Amino acid sequence: MSAAADAYLAWWAQAGVDGAVSEAPVNWLRPAPPKPATMPAAPVAALPATLQEFHQWLAQDAGQPERRWASAPILPSGPAHAPLMIVTDMPDPADVVANALFADRAGSLFDAMLRAAGFDRAGVYVASLFSARPPGGMVEAADIDHATWRMRTHVALAAPQRLLLLGDRTGRALLPPGGGDEGNGLRFFNHDGGNVPVVATFHPRLLLSQPAAKAECWRALQSLIEESRS
Repeated sequence: MSAAADAYLAWWAQAGVDGAVSEAPVNWLRPAPPKPATMPAAPVAALPATLQEFHQWLAQDAGQPERRWASAPILPSGPAHAPLMIVTDMPDPADVVANALFADRAGSLFDAMLRAAGFDRAGVYVASLFSARPPGGMVEAADIDHATWRMRTHVALAAPQRLLLLGDRTGRALLPPGGGDEGNGLRFFNHDGGNVPVVATFHPRLLLSQPAAKAECWRALQSLIEESRS
């Protein structure tokens, strides 16, 4: 019996009940103390209200992913309310050297694409998802989400009549799932101020290495040409 009693008391001791009384009274029926109030989230800084302010924010804000990269930013160029806004993914190595988007051979092909669609570089607005080039051209998923988020404001402030997305990465970031596939024709891009007709096609850098893709690219540009005439 003694061994059974010792085992019984040991079991309760391991359960945390090692005394029948305590020096201080305990109200076992009191309700649980309320949880501390959750601190309100820090207010989100207001986004720029004008295109000029957006350019300054893009170049100087410490929270932009480009601030982590050594490459100097290449800011968008061209007029607001342009008939066409072109968005690429990021500057190419040749662009970094020239400090301008679409430099070198890809730039010459880009200009030819614009002329074929009835535009010229001086009259369009040119931008990139990322204003600088990261090491190895690789970006993290969180950075792509950030670039996608700010591009909705960017397009709203630039207010173009049409949007041309160049490159698979650009299309996948800015169009719905499946919308980044080149050659799908005219779509619509939803931004902070509404929506705008958009066409996604190959980047000139790919066309230089795969000339056979030019036919499909031309079909996509025809959708843009037809929309501009409507």
